[in-house]
Amino acid sequence: MKEENKNFFQKVYNVARLIPYGRVTSYGAIARYLGTARSARMVGWAMNGAGNINDIPAHRVVNRNGVLTGKHHFEGTNLMQQLLESEGIKVKNNQIVNFEKYYWDPSKELM
Repeated sequence: MKEENKNFFQKVYNVARLIPYGRVTSYGAIARYLGTARSARMVGWAMNGAGNINDIPAHRVVNRNGVLTGKHHFEGTNLMQQLLESEGIKVKNNQIVNFEKYYWDPSKELM
């Protein structure tokens, strides 16, 4: 992996670690916070690799509509959903119910 990607991934992981329990954010929100608004897909790649790092709550990062697009990167069929539901977040048909209620925007919360 290129060095600049490693640095970007580390920045993504640092933001992801700050997502509060019972809250979720989106790939795009992390990208915007890092000043790279067009890099939501790259944030997704970083989160794909986060499964091997224990202290990163990758299950709390979803797409802009609250869909669990990264669920296939978790062991088992419903682990991502189970983790979210254990934090009090309801999921139906692979989408967070009342997404706005749980949405955490690092650009607003970390400023």
